[in-house]
Amino acid sequence: MKRAFLLLLGLLATSASAQRTVNIGLGYNPDVQFTPFYVADKLGYFGAEGLKVNYQHGYVSQLLPLLLQGKLDFVVGDPEDAIFARNQGADVRYVMTMYQKNPVTVFSLSPLSGAASLKGKSVGIPGPFGSSYHAIQALLDSADLTEGRDVRLNSIGFTQVDAVRAGRVDAAVGYSNNDVLQLARTSGKRVYTLDIGGAYPMVGVGLIGTGKSLSGDLAKKVVRASQRGLKFTVADPARAFKVAQPVFGASGSLDVLKASTPLMTGAYSRANGIGAMDPAAWTKAVAALVKQGKLPAGAKATDYYTNAFISKTLK
Repeated sequence: MKRAFLLLLGLLATSASAQRTVNIGLGYNPDVQFTPFYVADKLGYFGAEGLKVNYQHGYVSQLLPLLLQGKLDFVVGDPEDAIFARNQGADVRYVMTMYQKNPVTVFSLSPLSGAASLKGKSVGIPGPFGSSYHAIQALLDSADLTEGRDVRLNSIGFTQVDAVRAGRVDAAVGYSNNDVLQLARTSGKRVYTLDIGGAYPMVGVGLIGTGKSLSGDLAKKVVRASQRGLKFTVADPARAFKVAQPVFGASGSLDVLKASTPLMTGAYSRANGIGAMDPAAWTKAVAALVKQGKLPAGAKATDYYTNAFISKTLK
C-alpha cells in the first residue's frame, strides 16, 4: 500500500515537472471579459494539454513589447495591435478570436443622433491606442469632424463609466457589452449609443502570437485550451462566471458576461470552430484600414491572421 502511494506521488511529481509553462498577457486588470481564459485554467483545459498557464495583466502597449521580446508567449489584444505591429516588421499574427464582432461604441447620458452630434463635445478615450482610438477617429472622419477643432478627445484611462456619469466628459468610447451596461446600472438612467460598425468595420479582440510561439505544437495546445474555455463560457455563462469570479472579484458582473457571450460566436465559427476568424470580416476590416491610409494599398487580410491553429471539432 505504502509502495503504491509513493509510486503515485512519483508519477504526479513527474507529470507536474513535465508541464510546460506558457505566459499569456491579458489587458489592463483582471476582468470578467477574460472569463473564457480563466475558465480554461481553472477547469484544467491547459493542464490537459501539458501546460501550466501564467497570466500577466497590463496595458497592451506594455504587453506587446514583452511578447516581441519573448517574455510573453501570447497576448490577448485588439486586432490592430497585431496588424500594425506586423506591418512594421514584427513577426506576429492573430490566431484566435474571442469576439467575432467589435463591441466598441460611443455612449452618453445625453441623446446622440449620429456622429455629427459629437461636434463641440468632449469624448473620453482610454488613450491614443487600440480599437477605441482608431474607431473614434474613423467615426469622426465619416462625419468630416476634426479632432481638436470639432471634438475634444480626452485620455482618461479605463474610467469611461465614472467620467460620463460625473459629467467630466460628454461622451466616451467603450464596450457596448460592458461600459454601457455598467453606466445604466450605476446611474439608473438611459444610456445613448452610437454604432461605429459602419465607419469602422473591425473584428474583435483575440489571441496574438509570434513566430517563435507559433512554431512547434505550443500554439495548437494554447488555442485548443482557449477554445474549450470559450465553448464552456458560451454554453453556461452563469457557471463560467462562478468559476472565474475568484480571479476578478467583485469588479465583474454576470450581466456583462451574458452580454458578451453572443459576441463569441457567429455563423462562421459555428461551422469552422469556435474562435475561428471569418475571412470576409477580416478582409473588410483590413480594407477599411487601407482606405484610412493606415495600411499600404497592397495589404492582405491573410498577412495578419491565420486559422491554422483552430480545432474545427470545438464548436
